[in-house]
Formats: sequence, structure tokens, C-alpha cells
Amino acid sequence: MALGSRQSCRWCGRAALGQPRRRRVPERAEPAGCSARPYSAGGAELLEVCWRRRFLRGGAGPVPWRAYLSGRHPGFGPLGAALRANLAAQWWDSALPMREQVFPVDAPLHGPPGALRDAQGLRLLHPETLREACQGSGQNPGGPALEEVMGAAEVLRESLLPGVLAQYVSCLELVNKRLPFGLAQVGVCFHSVPESEHSVPESEQQNKNPTRIGERTTSLLAWFSSPRTAGQWLDYWLRQRLQWWRKFAVGPCNFSSSDFQDEEGRRGFKLHYSFPWGTETIETLKNLGDTELLELYPGERSKLLGRDGRKNVIPHVLSMNGNLDRGVLAYLFDSLQLVENPLTARKNSQRKVCQGLFNELTENGISVWPGYLETLQVSLEQLYTKYDEMSIPFMVLISDGTLENGVVQLRSRDTTMKEMMHISRLKDFLTKFVTSAKNM
Repeated sequence: MALGSRQSCRWCGRAALGQPRRRRVPERAEPAGCSARPYSAGGAELLEVCWRRRFLRGGAGPVPWRAYLSGRHPGFGPLGAALRANLAAQWWDSALPMREQVFPVDAPLHGPPGALRDAQGLRLLHPETLREACQGSGQNPGGPALEEVMGAAEVLRESLLPGVLAQYVSCLELVNKRLPFGLAQVGVCFHSVPESEHSVPESEQQNKNPTRIGERTTSLLAWFSSPRTAGQWLDYWLRQRLQWWRKFAVGPCNFSSSDFQDEEGRRGFKLHYSFPWGTETIETLKNLGDTELLELYPGERSKLLGRDGRKNVIPHVLSMNGNLDRGVLAYLFDSLQLVENPLTARKNSQRKVCQGLFNELTENGISVWPGYLETLQVSLEQLYTKYDEMSIPFMVLISDGTLENGVVQLRSRDTTMKEMMHISRLKDFLTKFVTSAKNM
């Protein structure tokens, strides 16, 4: 007897039983009440899909995830840019209406000329000016010194915080010097990225420059509150921000938080997302105290005073600094769902039925030819001819209907007749046929 399966009147036997055409990635264990997300090692499937569907930009192929995490990458494609714009719009919707004391602000991408003590800052400098300064006083005595040129160069911002704090005094008048209130901004920041294999694609590692420029789109909410209530506000914003990240997620438990203290003992929290390779920080909340304000406005303490009830105090600054680029990556991974093709799933189910029937019939002494394991696609008429020439008396076809009602098609070689029979009757029918054949 030949045993096979049929899908839409075509012979199916492409894969071994139980092997889907598209691999399902093992799911990670999650806490109770949280849905697990299917990941591959390193997110190779998602990287290829995001590059192919223009969420991410690249050359001949996608660059590694580490490049997008470092901020030194070709940029987002049209769909990725739209997703980041939606994320920024949701951030604004959550920041401004939540408290009537939050005001949007803006600041330039570069600050005033920086001091040489800020040697790590990224500076804006015309190449011709730098070339003249590097020639040295020996060749060009009248040219500017390198130290002078560097000191006069403007500095690209690495954080939104200085530009926001610079507007504190003017915005304090808007609230009649009443605390608390907040200032919010979304913008691009720049940072140095070391030239290493961990941040640069292999194809570009021949460039031996020590650093490169990375950029990231960040969100900042600076909340000014009295020192008395700063700790309570920090806990409040931690709950709000973690809830905000989780409310858009399919797997909210992949967003988590941890606390920390900096070198000066200032308290803060980091919000993380669990990527396949580990957790990455997507937002940092920190109580900066009054240090930054006092450094920005030296000798002007009276201008910094805000009203806390009947008292005038210098506020503490709570900084909520989010990385929207990493947020986009987090939601891309959160939305990843690897599922089997429905057609493949049905084929696998048919093969399981064939395998079970094969085992049952062979255990009862009935010889079975496993036609469902054949990989060549041919028509049913060609199969009938093939198995007739092989002197196989019966042929059983498993179809989609078998999965629903348990009915199979049985074809006789001698009569070429086809009849429908429930699969539970098949063993008894064939056993009787074999027994009667032996008694002839």
C-alpha cells in the first residue's frame, strides 16, 4: 500500500515530518503574565527584514546592530524615520498635557566656543583654518596657533541639558517663579565613537582614525522641583516613564528599570530593554541636584530662586533623558513575531497523520510504501501509474479534509475505483483484505 498526502490536488513531500520551512526560534522564558518574544541569536531575521523593508538604511546589505546602538550608522530608512517621528510625537503628547507646567524649548546644535579643558568635545572647525594652524609657526609665523584655533571653535552638543538649563531663568518668569515646572526638548546630539570592531562595520575598519562622530535623537524632560520633594518626584517620573514605554509594547516585561548612584552620590534610575544580546539603556532618570544650575549661573543665586510655598529655594533638577533611536530598535524587536506559514503548518499536520498511520499499519503486519516522503512533485495520475506499475494494491491519500473530518481516499489498483473511508476503519479493512488474500 502507498501512503501519501495531498495539498490542493498536488502531491506533497518536500520536508521530513515536523520540519517547518521557516525555522521557529525558541522562545525565552518570561515572568508569569508576560508574553515571551521569539528571538534569534543576534536578531539576524529582524535585521534582514528591517533592511529589506526600508526601516534601516544600508549599502549592499544591512550593517550590524552594534552600529545602530553606537549611533554611527547610515541612518533610518523611510519607515524607520516615520516610526521615530511617531515615537517622538507620543513623547510630546505624554510630556506636555500631563503637567500644565511643562514648556517646550529649543536650542542650537552647537554651543559657544568651548574651553580647552573640554578636550573631548566635538568641535566645528573649517578644514582650511585647521590646516593653517597645523602648519606651525615656523612655516607660517603669522598664522593662528592650534591652541587658539581650538579654543575659538564652537562645540557640538553632546546633551540637550545645557541648552535647556540655559533657558531656566527666562522660563521661571512664565510660572511666576513657582515650583515645580519642567522644560522639554527633542533633538539630535553628537558623541565620539571609538574606531573599533565593536562599533564599525568590518568593511570600514581599514580607516585608522581614533574616533568617529555618532549621533542620536534624544528626548529630555528637565523637571525643576524643591529639594524637599525632589526624591518623591523622581519616583513619580520613574513610574510614569516605565509605564509609558511599556504601554506600546507587545511584551511589556522586556522593559525594566534599575537604580544607580554616580560618583557624587546622586541617585538615579536607568530604563532598559532586553535585546537578544542583553539589556541596553533607553532612558536615564537622575536627580542632578542644584550643581548644574549653580555652575551655569555663577554668582547669580538670586536669579535661580523659585517659590516652594512660602520659601524661596534653588531647585533641584531632575533629568529624564531618553534615546529615541534605541527606542525605535526596541519596538522593532518587540514587534518581531516569527510564525509558520499556514500552508507549511497544514503540510506538517498531514505528515504527522501519515507517520501515525504508517506506524499503526506496519505494527499490524501490513507493508506500507511511505510515499509522503517523496520530494518529486508529480500529478496524481502519474502517481497512480507509478504505484500500479510497482504492484501496490491500494493507495491512501491524506488531504486537508482528513484533518477536519478524518476521512481519507482509498484507491484500488485492480478496479481503479476511489472510495472515501474514515481513517479509523482503514486498518480493519486492509487487515481483512490481507487475510482473505492469504486464504485464497
